[in-house]
Formats: sequence, C-alpha cells, structure tokens
Amino acid sequence: MKNRMIFKAALVGLTVALGTTQVPQTAMAQNLRVVKNGASSSLKVPMSRAVVVESESPFAELSIANPAIADISSLSDRSIYVLGKSPGTTTLTLLDAQGSLIANVDVVVAADVTEFKERLRQILPGEKIEVRTANDGIVLSGTVSSAAKLASALSLAERYAPERVSNLMKVGGVQQVMLKVRFAEMQRNVSKSLSSSLSLNGNSGGLTMNGGSNTTNTSGGVATALGGNIPSVNENNGAMLFGFGVGSVEVGVLLEALESKGVVRTLAEPNLTALSGQEAKFLAGGEYPVPVSQDNGAITVDFKPFGVELNFVPRVVDGDLINLELKAAVSALDSSNGYSTDAFTIDAFRRRETSTTVEMRDGESFAIAGLLQDDFVDLNSQVPWLGDIPILGALFRSAEYQRSQSELVIIVTAHLVTPTRGEALALPTDRIKPPSEKDLFLFGRVSRDGSRKLKGAAGEVARQDFSGSYGYVME
Repeated sequence: MKNRMIFKAALVGLTVALGTTQVPQTAMAQNLRVVKNGASSSLKVPMSRAVVVESESPFAELSIANPAIADISSLSDRSIYVLGKSPGTTTLTLLDAQGSLIANVDVVVAADVTEFKERLRQILPGEKIEVRTANDGIVLSGTVSSAAKLASALSLAERYAPERVSNLMKVGGVQQVMLKVRFAEMQRNVSKSLSSSLSLNGNSGGLTMNGGSNTTNTSGGVATALGGNIPSVNENNGAMLFGFGVGSVEVGVLLEALESKGVVRTLAEPNLTALSGQEAKFLAGGEYPVPVSQDNGAITVDFKPFGVELNFVPRVVDGDLINLELKAAVSALDSSNGYSTDAFTIDAFRRRETSTTVEMRDGESFAIAGLLQDDFVDLNSQVPWLGDIPILGALFRSAEYQRSQSELVIIVTAHLVTPTRGEALALPTDRIKPPSEKDLFLFGRVSRDGSRKLKGAAGEVARQDFSGSYGYVME
C-alpha cells in the first residue's frame, strides 16, 4: 500500500516537471530562426527584444557589422542570441572552422508594434488601418470612417512612438457640408400724434394783437379768410384750420393729426457648401465707400461690406455628426443715423450678427440667434398752466406716441452632400429665354415663345404647374 502511494506521487511529480519544462521550449520555438548554409536571409528583430538563431552547420566565428543596432552572443556552436538595440539594418556573418562563409544574415531592427496593433484592434474595431514600421517610427495607412477615429489612432500611436508617427490615413464617407441659413426679420412701427394750435389776431384803437400757442412755421402757407394759414410743409395726414371773429379780434384754431403704421419683412436664405475643415465665405450685398482722414490730412476711401454675410468652417466629426464654427450677419444702410458735413454725407449701418459654434447631425436644424426688441416713446408737451385747464387745455397741448418692434431669428441647417451630374441641376433662368428679333419687334414679347420644349432637368422644371398661390404668405 505504501509503495503504491509512493509510485503515484512520483507520477504526479513527473507530470508537473514535464509540464513546466515544455513552456520555455514552446516560447523559444516562437523566436527561433534557422539559417541555411550558403544562403542570404533576412532577420527581423523587434527593438529591445531578442531572437534565437539556429544554424544548419556548426560555426566557429561570429561578427556583427554595427553593434549599436544589434548585439549577439553564442549559446552553442549552432545557436546565436540576437538582441535588438536601436532601429536600423546591419549584417550578421557566420564562418566555420576553416574560415569559410556559412551565411550572411540581414538583421533589421524596428520598433515593436505587436502590442500596438492589438490595442488598435480593441479600441477601433472594424477600422481598416495598416501599421508598418519605418526606421524608428510608425507609419499608419488605410481608411477610417471619421475624423474622430483618425485622431484616436494617431493619439494611440504617439504613445508607442512619440513624435515619430507618419499619418497616411484617409477619412472615408461624405466630407462635404452644405449649410442652409435662414434670416427672418419682422419690423412693426406705429406712430400717432395729435396737436392743436391757437392764434389771435386783432387791432383796436391803434393797438395790434397777434399771438398763439403750439404754433409752427407757417411762412409760405395757404392764406385763409381768418388771416391765418396752413403750413406749406406738413407731415401730418390730417390738418384742419377753422376760426371765428369777435368784433375786431379773430380767433383761429389749427388741428393736426397723424397716425401711421408700417410693417417691414426681411428674409434671406443663403446656401453654401464647403469641404470638411475648410472655411467658406458668402456675401450678397455690396460695399459702401467711407472716407477716412489720414494723419497727413489726406482723405482715403475705405469700403465697408453690407448685405447678407456668412462665414463658416464645417468639420465632420463622426459619421453624420457635424461641428460648425459659424459667423453670420445681416446689415443695411441707415440714412436716418448718418453723418453729414458740408463736403459729404456718410450713411450709418444697421447690423445684426452672430458668432457661435454648434454641433448637429445631418439634416438637423438649430435656431442659433434670436432678437426681440420693443421700443416705446410717449411725449406730451403743453403750454404751462393753460394745458392743465379741463377741456380747453387740449388746445394748448400736443401728444406724440411711437412704438417700434423688431423680431429676428437665424436658423441653420446642415446637410452632408455629394456632387452630382450637371444635367440634374436646374437654374432659375432655364424657364426664361431671351426673345428673338421677331418676338420682340413684331409681337412685343419680352421672352421667347414658351412652346419650345426644354430638355433634361430644365424641361422638368418648365413642365411644373405654377398656377395659383405660391411664395410666402404674411398674415
């Protein structure tokens, strides 16, 4: 019984011993390279790692051309231990006991990218990225699906080869962005005013009396039977003069009323396409000359742009995710706030602009700016004390009321676009053709006869029915 237990323990120990000795043999076999007699071969050695080389025949002498690139030592008369030290290429020479050449081996030492490839597959699965070594650096090539994944691959490569990474990768997918911007502005103005003027004119016993209240410039007006007059220049929509006489005294009353309402609507929809990462600019308007005085007294002209302006830089971040760096502005000339001198007049500018950075997906929209402005002015002027008299005090008062409202909204929409064939695009001028001499002079037509059929996309647009209501409706 005791002998059986000793025999079983011996078997277990033998099994464990065989198992432990088998692992290093397998690991060594993975790094083993066989060199054949009389043949030139190449040996790749990772930097800071070692490879065991086995020769077919025993050697007596070893030499390495550049010990700074690789270091060697003999394990036996057939085995060589090669250690990679720095990136480069050198030559390993094997000689036999008679001094004859056994083989020349080109030893190529490069950075170890095995671990880097594995990490790259784990972090960016499915990406077609090829990794190669070049001297002491890493070369990345292939196609990635987005710019964000390209940046991730470069960042990981910098961990293994700092400042020695060459990027030959390309970003696949759509990389052109069309930006559609809508500027919508509504301005409403209401103005009301009511004023009255009282005049007296009389002559009694050599005493002349002439006066009034709230009087305006009446020179050059239309004379009336009362001796008063209505101003020749009057911005009010309603002006009425009436009066009566008491003996030699004439009393005149001038009533002026104004009520005005106005609505202004501004709408612009610029569209612009740019490549990812490139800036695009758009200006629909003009340039206004502004004189500028120099230090030497000379006058130069500086041109200021106005109209609809759009500058943006699109970046396709990941798939259909778009990052937009945007500047948009709408400006117009404002003569009411200009500057005038004896020599020239300079108009002011009314400008609404925004500058922002947003992120959206293909086809999504953002309201990037909004403005709601409400201005209110109420003015009441009167003759002191007399204007406070009930009922009759209205003859000595004038009131003005003004209110201005402005509302502005800027909405942007981004689309990923690809080019198309020119025949598929229609122009606004496709449906209108210049008239021939016969159509113009004989029939008085300002465009060519529409019975002629257009081909392609232009013909498709021409066949559309534009009858009925179309365009923009404002309620």
